[in-house]
Amino acid sequence: MSLTSIFLLLYFSLFTFLTTHSKPHLPSPYLSPTTIFPNYQNMLKSFKIFIYNPNTPFTFNSPSQSLFYTTLTLQDSAFVTQDAEQAHLFFVPFPSDLSTRSIARLIRGLRNDLPYWNRTLGADHFYLSCAGIGYESDRNLVELKKNSVQISCFPTPAGKFIPHKDISLPPLASSHAPTNKTTRFLGYARFNWLKESTLVNELSSDPEFLIESEPSDLNSYAERIASSKFCLFEYGGGDVSGIGEALRFGCVPAVVTDRPIQDLPFSDVLRWQEIAVFVERREVGELKRVLARTCGDRHEKMKGLGVTASRHFVWNETPQPLDSFHTLMYQLWLRRHTIRYVRRESA
Repeated sequence: MSLTSIFLLLYFSLFTFLTTHSKPHLPSPYLSPTTIFPNYQNMLKSFKIFIYNPNTPFTFNSPSQSLFYTTLTLQDSAFVTQDAEQAHLFFVPFPSDLSTRSIARLIRGLRNDLPYWNRTLGADHFYLSCAGIGYESDRNLVELKKNSVQISCFPTPAGKFIPHKDISLPPLASSHAPTNKTTRFLGYARFNWLKESTLVNELSSDPEFLIESEPSDLNSYAERIASSKFCLFEYGGGDVSGIGEALRFGCVPAVVTDRPIQDLPFSDVLRWQEIAVFVERREVGELKRVLARTCGDRHEKMKGLGVTASRHFVWNETPQPLDSFHTLMYQLWLRRHTIRYVRRESA
């Protein structure tokens, strides 16, 4: 066993002991704080994926998709198996711009040429599609959409995400850390984070908020995030790609939305209500009152939990424990239990 494996085993054993014997009201960013780390360690040792060979080489348009795919398909990946009978899940790779007709043809080929799809009607298969796949009448696309695990980009277009099975990719985040962490503003946002022009205009004239355009200096951008108690995002049209950076730099995300959000990254791992504020789309005065009620001890707890959770939003060229790649793999591991349909042999 390598030194890294020994270290991880000791780390997870200690963490499990501490969380199991801690007071029940101790705050945690995790939905299942006493089980996530033992399960994660089991995933590292046991999880196996069979990857179908694509007909031709291709690349993904999304950086996070591309990094996930590249990391998973590394030659020395511990998760990949060449023995399909040992696989927990099957990965169906295809390019982002592949037409629905071509995707249907691809699934039809898997159904006819290999036995694995038919055993579960695709329920132990997963695929990458940044924009998500819509509902189609073709049987192959219906089974892919309804049964297989879709890994899409966050946010996923409305109607193209099924919460109980699908997963969303966290966006790539900056590696620049802030040096000045003095809190100066109640809220911070970039113009593209908010789509409602009236809200942007009102916030821009309020001295408690800092609303700015795309910064050219990433260091100053990180410091501006860290200088604010809340980072404002608008779900459904606004740019939410900075939500992981906000968590990392201690700026509690305040997400303005007019509907429940079902595709939050790592939604079956993290307690989002403990690390972010979700605000109904409303006037600035009411928005400020909601944020003011979350200040004080409540804000400090959310800030600390958010910083802890932010480790899961970091993408690394070489994957590290608990980073985005490994947390995505953990979510896939949670979805490995599928029903294998018994096929009757013809007489």
